[in-house]
Amino acid sequence: MRIDVVTIFPDYLAPLELSLAGKAREKGLIDIRVHDLRQWAHDKHRTVDDTPYGGGAGMVMKPEPWGEAFDALISTGANDERPTVVFTTPSGQPFSQAVARELATRERIVFACGRYEGIDQRVLDEVATRCEVREISLGDYVLNGGEVAALAITEAVVRLVPGFMGNAESLVEESHEDGLLEYPVYTKPASWRGHEVPPVLLSGDHGAIAGWRRDQAVRRTAERRPDLVHPSVLIDDVDIRPVQAGDAGELFVLQRACWVQEEHDNPGVRIPALHETLDELRAWIARDTVLVARSAGRLVGAVRASLDGESWEVGRLMVAPDVAGRGLGRTLLERIEALAPAEAATYALFTGAGSARNQKMYKKAGYRLRGEIAPGVVRMTKAIRRP
Repeated sequence: MRIDVVTIFPDYLAPLELSLAGKAREKGLIDIRVHDLRQWAHDKHRTVDDTPYGGGAGMVMKPEPWGEAFDALISTGANDERPTVVFTTPSGQPFSQAVARELATRERIVFACGRYEGIDQRVLDEVATRCEVREISLGDYVLNGGEVAALAITEAVVRLVPGFMGNAESLVEESHEDGLLEYPVYTKPASWRGHEVPPVLLSGDHGAIAGWRRDQAVRRTAERRPDLVHPSVLIDDVDIRPVQAGDAGELFVLQRACWVQEEHDNPGVRIPALHETLDELRAWIARDTVLVARSAGRLVGAVRASLDGESWEVGRLMVAPDVAGRGLGRTLLERIEALAPAEAATYALFTGAGSARNQKMYKKAGYRLRGEIAPGVVRMTKAIRRP
């Protein structure tokens, strides 16, 4: 990968000679070239800025030196030989790990580091007729110039170039690679100034360690970046209570989200939860025993049941997809079982024949398969044992 950086402060890019970036340059993995914009300014003072049309404070970078710079740096060959030009600007697209991965696929990138009030818009418009242009911002704040942003973007991009990282697995476990912040990390000694390493990390149980790290990543993201993960996924303080009429709308939406996977796992089977109307849902929440679970104000789970003879029929057990696998479904099942009336002798439910995950959970809860009650639909039951 080749990267060109155009700036009026070339020395600002010196850090690219250091650390892994410097080693990658020595190995020939990346080719970074820094250019002084003033070499394309031809007056006595090598002027690169002027007052803005329309008045106002500050100065605007002139189009002439930028135009000559791009004439020199943009290939005149085929389109696939031309670089992607990145204008670092606070009015650009927010930079993210996803953008870094995208830019890492480019063969050439040219960074245009603006200063003052920015670069004459005609430069961006003209360059866009010749190659791909990206306007990128580091965040919602203003820097003195685009050099800091170019440094940050370059480092984030080049470390994704094959061969750049000594241990490729490091890239998989980093913050933002899976949409989460990275879990906390520890090293020796196990005890330091009264602070202990979490015991699970010393257990040697790789499954438990992976689970702990995932949980910590989710927690950290929900607490620090609710824009990425809603705090309700923490489900530490879940409020499980009887349904109210006002829950109908949220429950209707949750139901649709939860049964899409069921439809996928059971092709050809009609899933009632995906087809009933809001009025039909309102009817059964008024008729049946229904519990809903809320976390951080959000409805994240529900279950219903009704008595049919001596059978306590459990159904519509649902957990929001982003909090699935964390025990809420089992808790809801236990809660609705506890509400079975005295005359009930059996718990019963049905699920898809292809819903292996559901069946596994129900079997752990003591349910046993009783065969198909319709094509693709199986019934499971459990005897009620009272003290």
